[in-house]
Amino acid sequence: MTPSYCLYSTRNTTNPEAFFLHNCHLFVPRYRSSSLIHGTHLPRKDSLFFKPYPLLPKSSLSLLISKPTRFAHPFAALSSFAEAEGEEGRKIKAEEHQEGAKTDDDLPGMAQAFHISSSTASAISICTAFAALSLPFFMKSLGQGLGLKTKLLSYVTLLFGFFMAWNIGANDVANAMGTSVGSGALTIRQAVLTAAVLEFSGAFLMGTHVTSTMQKGILVANVFQGRDTLLFAGLLSSLAAAGTWLQVASYYGWPVSTTHCIIGSMVGFGLIYGGPGAVFWSSLAKVASSWVISPLMGALGSFLVYKFIRRFVYSAPNPGQAAAAAAPIAVLVGVTAISFAALPLSKTLPLALAQALACGSAGAIIVDRIIRKQLGHLLIESDSSQSEPRQKNTTTHNESIGFLAEVAGPKGTQLEIVYGVFGYMQVLSACFMSFAHGGNDVSNAIGPLAAALSILQGSASGAEIVIPTDVLAWGGFGIVAGLMMWGYRVIATIGKKITELTPTRGFAAEFAAASVVLFASKLGLPISATHTLVGAVVGVGFARGLNSVRAETVREIVASWAVTIPVGALFAVFYTWILTKLLSIYTVSV
Repeated sequence: MTPSYCLYSTRNTTNPEAFFLHNCHLFVPRYRSSSLIHGTHLPRKDSLFFKPYPLLPKSSLSLLISKPTRFAHPFAALSSFAEAEGEEGRKIKAEEHQEGAKTDDDLPGMAQAFHISSSTASAISICTAFAALSLPFFMKSLGQGLGLKTKLLSYVTLLFGFFMAWNIGANDVANAMGTSVGSGALTIRQAVLTAAVLEFSGAFLMGTHVTSTMQKGILVANVFQGRDTLLFAGLLSSLAAAGTWLQVASYYGWPVSTTHCIIGSMVGFGLIYGGPGAVFWSSLAKVASSWVISPLMGALGSFLVYKFIRRFVYSAPNPGQAAAAAAPIAVLVGVTAISFAALPLSKTLPLALAQALACGSAGAIIVDRIIRKQLGHLLIESDSSQSEPRQKNTTTHNESIGFLAEVAGPKGTQLEIVYGVFGYMQVLSACFMSFAHGGNDVSNAIGPLAAALSILQGSASGAEIVIPTDVLAWGGFGIVAGLMMWGYRVIATIGKKITELTPTRGFAAEFAAASVVLFASKLGLPISATHTLVGAVVGVGFARGLNSVRAETVREIVASWAVTIPVGALFAVFYTWILTKLLSIYTVSV
C-alpha cells in the first residue's frame, strides 16, 4: 500500500469528478482510479510529476498546497490514505493539471503555500517588516536613558538578532512540523499556525534566561578581555553570518542545524581575530561527531519504531483496536519521560518519578478519550466486521512473523482507524517538539544578542549574561515571523522529498527523533535535533526498502551539513572585517 499525497477525503465532496477538476493540483497527475467514482478509496501513487514553480526550489510548493476544507478530525482527512483497488486510466490529462495550477503559478511563494491571495501575502510581509523595524523603539533593552550613539547601536543589534531568529524559524520549524505535513496529519496552514503559537510560547516561557558570552563553550573568553569593540563586532558578525547561511539553506529547502551555524560563525571569528588558542578544538570535534551520531541514532530509532508498529499493530487480528490500545501506552511512556527530563519536579527521585508518572497517566487518559470519542464509530464497525475464522487464521499466522519481516498493511476501515490514531499521535508529538524547539533554539539568536547588548551598554560582568524578558519575546517573534514567511520551504524537504510519509511513518520518525534527542541530551552526547530528525525520516524509508529513500535529496542535505561550519566561519570573518571598519568610522565621526 502506498499513500496518496492528497490532504483531502473523498467524502468531503459528493462529486469525485468535480473534485478532481477543481483540485487537480493537489494530486500526483500520473494516475486516476475508477474506485474514486464509487467514493470508497483514493488512487494509488504511481510516479511523481509536478509542474515546477519558478519562484521556489523544484516541487517544494506543489507538494504543500492545500485548499481550505472542513475536517472531520483536527488533521487531514483519514481516508485520504486508503489503498486503491484499481488503476484504470492512470493518467490525468495534462491540460487539466495545467488549468488547475495556472492561477497559482503567478502567485508569490507564501501565497501559493497558504493558498491566499498575493495581496494578503504582501500585507503580511509588510506588517511583519514594519513590526520588526518599529518594536525595538518600545523595548527597554534599547538602552533607555543612554546616549544616542548607544541607542542607535542597540537598535542595530536588535535587528541583527531578529534576522537570526527569523532564519531559525524559517529553517528549524521543519524539525517539529515537517513530518506532520508530509504525512497529511496537518495541512501547511494548520502546521504553521500551531507552530507559531507553540514556538513563541516555548521561547518566551522556557527560553534560557542566562547565557554565556562565549556561546556553547567554543571560544576562550580570556582571549578577548579588554577588546570590547572587537568582541561586539564579532558577536554581531556571528549573528549575521549564521543568519545568511540559514537563509541560503532555507531558500533551497536544506534542513541544517542552527546550532552548528552559530558555532561555525564564532569559530571563524575566534580563529582569525583571536588565533588558534581562542578556539576549544575539543568542543568543535564533538560538534563534528554529531554529524554521524545524530542521523545514525535517529535512523536506528525510527527503523525499530516503524517495524514495531508493523509487527504488533498491522499484523494484529484487529489493527484498529491494536492502534487504539497502543496509543495511550506510547503517550504514557513519552509524557512520563519528557516530564522527568524537562519539568522542575521534586529533587527526591521516588517522588519525581511519581510526579512524572502522574503527568504521563493524565496524558494517556486524555488521548484515549479523544480517540474513543472521535473514532468510536469506526472501532465498533471494525469489531462487527471481524469474523471468527479470519481472527483465528490471522492469529496463527502472526505467531510465525519475525520482527523484521514484511507485513501487509490493513485496508478499508482498519486502515482509516490506524491512520486516525497515529494522526492524533503525530500532531501531539509535533506540538511537544515545537514547544521544546522554541525554548531551546531561541538561545542561538538571543544569546549572542544579549551578550552584544551587555557589552554595548556596559552591563557585562563575568562570563554570564542575564537575558531580559523583552529580548526573549523579541526572539520568539522573530522565529514566528520566519516560519510563517519561509517555513514551508524546509517543510517540503522533510515531509515530502526524502521519502513518502503516512501518519504511522511520520509518527515513527518524530517519536524516535524526540526520544533520541531527549536521552542523548541527558547523557551529554553531542546531538543535533535537525540531523536526528532527518536520519529518522531516512530510517523510516529504509524500513520500507532502500529504493524508498530519494538518494539525491539525502546527498544534498548531507553536503549542506558538511559546509555549514566552514561557510559560517567565512561569512563571520568577512562581516567582522566590515563591521570593525564601520565602527571605527562611526566612532571617529561621533
